Formats: sequence, structure tokens, C-alpha cells
Amino acid sequence: MTNQVSEFPTERTFQYQHSLPPLPVPSLEGSLAKYLDAVRPFATEEEYQVTAAVVKRFGEGIGKDLHQKLLQRARTRRNWLEEWWLDAAYLELRYPSQLNVNFGGPAPYLEHCWPPTEGVQLQRTSISMWHTLQYWDLLRTERLDPHKAGNVVLDMDQFRMLFCTCKVPGVTKDTIINYFKTESEGPCPSHVVVMCKGRFFSFDAVCDGHILTPPELLRQLTHVKQCCEGEPAGDGVAALTSEERTRWAEAREYLIGIDPANKTILEIIQSSLFVVSLDDAKPYATAENYTPVTREALTGDPTIRWGDKSYNSLSFADGTFGSNCDHAPYDAMVLVTHCYYVDQQLKATDGKWKGTETVRPMPLPEELVFTVDDRVRSDVAHAKQQYFETDLQVVCYAFTSFGKAAIKQKKLHPDTFIQLALQLAYYRQHGRLGSCYETAMTRRFYHGRTETMRPCTLEAQNWCHTMLLPAASAKRKALLLAFNKHNKLMAEAQNGKGFDRHLLGLYLIAKEEGLPMPDLFTDPLYSKSGGGGNFTLSTSLVGYTTVLGAVAPMVHHGYGFFYRIGDDSSHSEQFRVP
Repeated sequence: MTNQVSEFPTERTFQYQHSLPPLPVPSLEGSLAKYLDAVRPFATEEEYQVTAAVVKRFGEGIGKDLHQKLLQRARTRRNWLEEWWLDAAYLELRYPSQLNVNFGGPAPYLEHCWPPTEGVQLQRTSISMWHTLQYWDLLRTERLDPHKAGNVVLDMDQFRMLFCTCKVPGVTKDTIINYFKTESEGPCPSHVVVMCKGRFFSFDAVCDGHILTPPELLRQLTHVKQCCEGEPAGDGVAALTSEERTRWAEAREYLIGIDPANKTILEIIQSSLFVVSLDDAKPYATAENYTPVTREALTGDPTIRWGDKSYNSLSFADGTFGSNCDHAPYDAMVLVTHCYYVDQQLKATDGKWKGTETVRPMPLPEELVFTVDDRVRSDVAHAKQQYFETDLQVVCYAFTSFGKAAIKQKKLHPDTFIQLALQLAYYRQHGRLGSCYETAMTRRFYHGRTETMRPCTLEAQNWCHTMLLPAASAKRKALLLAFNKHNKLMAEAQNGKGFDRHLLGLYLIAKEEGLPMPDLFTDPLYSKSGGGGNFTLSTSLVGYTTVLGAVAPMVHHGYGFFYRIGDDSSHSEQFRVP
């Protein structure tokens, strides 16, 4: 994620896409053995024996047939999971996605050149927008070097989804529309949408073939702000994107039905590069406490962000920034990479624009005004009510005693260190283990996204028990065993040898063919151990950069735990649904 940028690249951003290996199908025997190992910490001996018998019957019976059908599917697709994952994990979900699925968080700029300051919102926004537009241009011209893990090329397809992308609600299933094109592929939309006080404005971010400069962007943003100051708030149609998906789909159809011009406005928003939200909130976050700006990014005003958009850039009145993004088109590493690029550019220029102050003549932003009636206003009011009634607790911590450097000196993996510390913290807090999901990246395969890594292993369980004992002699040995098991499982998951996505594929084949649901998926230990999206702890390493972000917990009694690790500190964001 170092954002290697080349003026005259020897490698183009997307040049390796067609040479990446297909996503493999793990062996059935291997996946079932790993599954049994994963459920063990949550079972009594009697429960485990019942589940072991269920798994044995599955592996010797219907599981074999389902696995063969999965292998057949994989022979005709370079990524057998891609379409299934998009549908099952995102597009077919019916609960509101803005709070439950979207990810976002604070921008790191307040740690150096942009601390909370009033009166600079528009100026800073213009500079931040300019750097974001430069990143878009890097992707358009394929000057962002392909990512690699050592010498292994990683899939870059998700980077096509950062700009000009939007989810569109459907009555039973949503769709994703992507308008992005590289220069070699053809024209690409270049307009942005600015939201302020429940109103929408749009302008082209390119004039005469050149991206608008910060002074020019400032002129456009100032016009939007002046239009809204002292005026009544708009109808807040954007709040509809925070609704339950079927209700939003029906409200959208009605919105289009009452005036065809509403469809044109929706298309302008959908195809825009990104959305900029001018928010009157003043989170006053600090480098030591990101909680206020994180809370605003994830749970702030729904009338000034388009919840289905791939990128909402949030600009707050105290000069701080955040983001809110639909998770369906891409995973967080895309936004992390982009935000880290912007952060490094701001650092290099001390957050200032050092170019020309000349403002070229160009059209002012155009306001996009939806035609609404009483039913639409009622739908908006309902959407806002259900949004604000959701109880999502947000806390962000900075741990400054030590960080990556000290952990690596002990020859330990920093991410594994945090994961085991999390297991111990949960065990001490609740007196039991918590089923845990950690993201494993599978981008070494064609269109690879993620696999589940389950950190709550028998070895981690044993270490947690040992840590509560007074004697210290066995603690280090137990710790190293837990480390080794975690690292082994993570490496296997990243190399296409995890088991959760494999089981999902077998489950979906049975479902699609109308077969009776196999006992493996209805066995109590399946959901108790986290299967079917029931993990009590939903966790992910955001990276080793300055960027932090988060997603809501998977279950109502669960935690979302997302963290970055610096050389001498670590930051974590925790979400709790009571």
C-alpha cells in the first residue's frame, strides 16, 4: 500500500488482470477437518461428538455430491465465488446497509497539518478533493503500480470500483452500476456531487481537459455553501438510502414515477466520481481520540450522504474529515490505499496549495432538485426515524505504550499479537470465548477478495486459560503455540485453503438446487462458532499506515474491532451493538 506512482510506468495498473490464477477449490476433507478444529473451543465433549458425526455423514454423503458440483462450476469460471459472494454478502441483504454494511472512519490528516480548526472547511476540502482527483487520474492513466505481495502480483480489479460506482436498490436484490473507464477504454464521467443541508449540487471536476485546481474547486464549493446558508434545508431525499433495501427500492420507483426528471438526477448521482458532504457537525477529534469523527462518519446526518455510493467524502465544519462507503463494490484496502496517498501528499505539502491562484471561467455548480410529494416526505421521515433509532456505540482508542517495532523485536507477528490480545480481553470481560472473524486477503487470485480466518483456536483458548493462572512458566510456551497456529491458518486462508467460503459454496449449491438443507448447516455449533455470519467479534487489520476505518458488528450482541498498527503505537475502533 505504498502507492508506488510512476510518471512513465513500466507496469500498468491493470495489466496483470488476465494472467492471475483462478480461485482454487480446497479439498473437501481438508475443509471439514479445519471446520471441526474451529468449532472445538465452543463445544462440550458431548456436543463435539454430535457435530463430528454430522460432519462425517456430510463428508461421506451429500457433501461429496455438492463438492463435485462446485468443482464443475469452478471449471467454467475463473472465480467460482465472485458472483455468489456479491449476492449473498451484499446485494441480497434486505436490512439497511448504510449502518450495517458500509464502512468508513476518520481521515488521518488531523494528526499533522490539519488539526481541528474552524473557518477552514471549504479551503481544506478543495485541497483534499484535488488530491483525490489526482488519484482518480492515476487510475484512469494506469500510473498506479500494481500491488504485490513480495513478487506475487495482486488483483487490482476492485480499484475500478472506487470512483463512478453506485449500488442501486432492487425489490429482492440490488445491483451495482460502474461507469469507470481507463483512458484506453474510453470516456469516463468527471463530475462530482456536493451535498449540503439536504440539497444536491453537481459540477464537472475537469475543465478544458484539466482537473480543477484547489482555488477553482474552492470557488465551486463556496457557491454551494452560499446557496444553502440561511435557507431552509432541502427535502433530504438522501436519507432514503439508509432505509431497509426493499422499502428504498419501492420509494425509488415511486420517486421516478412522479417525475421522469428524478430519474435523471439519480443517474447523475450514481455516475458521479464521488460525493462530497459539507457537514455542519464539529466532531473536534484529536490524534489521541478519533471517537467523535468516527461516530459522525458512521452514524452522522443521513440527509447529506448517499449511502449507496462507493465513496462519500465527509467534510466537517471543524476542518476534520471522514468517509462513508458502500462495502459491496470493494473491500476497505482500496479506500485505505487511496486515503494514505492523500495523507502522504498533504504531509509533503504541509496541507497547502502552492500552485496558481488563477480561476478559469467555468459554469457554477448546478442544483439538482428532486420533485417530491407528501408520500416522499413521509418516506424520508420514516427513513430518518429508523436510522436514528439504531443503537450503535462507537469508541476509538490509541495505545501508545509500544507498537509494531517492539513486537517484531520479539520475533512476533504484530497482527497476531493484536488478535490474541483481543481474545484474551474478551475472555476476561465475558468469562468465555468469542467466535471471531478476521479478514484474510485472497487478491493473489483472479478477482479475489477475502476469506475468513478464525482466530479463536484451541491454542488461543489454552493460552487465555493459562494467562489467568498465577504461575508464569507455561505462559510463553502457550503463547508461541497460539501464535504459530494463527499464522499457519492465516497463510492457508490467503492461499485459497480456508474453509468458510468453501462451505458457503456447498451451502449455496444445495440452496440453488432446492435440496434439503444439509444437517451441517443447521447443527447448533455451526452458528455458535460463527458460521453463517454469526461471529461475535468481527475484526480486521486496517494496515500499517496512518489510515483507520471500521464496519458495524455482524450480530446485535457483538463487537466490530478494527485497528491499524504503527511503529510505536496502535489505534483501534470498536463498535458495540447492545
